[in-house]
Amino acid sequence: MHKVVASAEEAIQDVFEGATIMVGGFGLCGMPENLIRALTRKGVKNLTTISNNVGIDGVGMGLLLANNQIRRHIGTYVGENKLLEQMVLDGSLRLELVPQGTFSERIRAGGAGIPAFYTPTGVGTVVAEGKEMREFDGRTYIMEHALKADFAFVKAWKGDKWGNLVYRKTARNFNPMMATAAKITIAEVEHLVEAGELDPDLVHTPSVYVKRIFQGKLFERRIERRTVRKAVASG
Repeated sequence: MHKVVASAEEAIQDVFEGATIMVGGFGLCGMPENLIRALTRKGVKNLTTISNNVGIDGVGMGLLLANNQIRRHIGTYVGENKLLEQMVLDGSLRLELVPQGTFSERIRAGGAGIPAFYTPTGVGTVVAEGKEMREFDGRTYIMEHALKADFAFVKAWKGDKWGNLVYRKTARNFNPMMATAAKITIAEVEHLVEAGELDPDLVHTPSVYVKRIFQGKLFERRIERRTVRKAVASG
């Protein structure tokens, strides 16, 4: 039951060249920023990453891109990262774009031990190219395969020393399902508490899924795109 490690560097010490890594977060919300920074310093390359997006230039997973560590990315959104766009266009990174609902279900299926499923999403588009198609009740569906990974990097609000996790608000995005779909799940938390301090009814990820946990530091809480209401002239 000893799952607590001293740092992000210790937590990722066995991440290897060519590994497949799931990274939690939606935009910059709920991303495991300590683990991402540690992985950037470690410098392992030829990674396949599975994440909703790839951060923004110079922030989050954008650090891994700038360090030329990602060989292939599977995700749903790429609109905030100019470097990613450039790398896809020049062929230095392979990108698989997946509809967001399908992306979520592929990860959930991976954690549930379901190898594939059928969905109508993407029928008649490039998403369906090369995939098996079947008809159910007069409607066409395409088959999608589950997603699994060697490692899952997740970020939680609170966690106990056994590895039970509680997420907060929007940060409860892809983190819970990714935690179930990897061989080794590593959690960074804002507050690490003793076993028994978390209300069992509020636990989102049970400890059985978590291999390592540590107290994160220097959470920057960046805003992806700041939008401010224009000032209204007073009458």
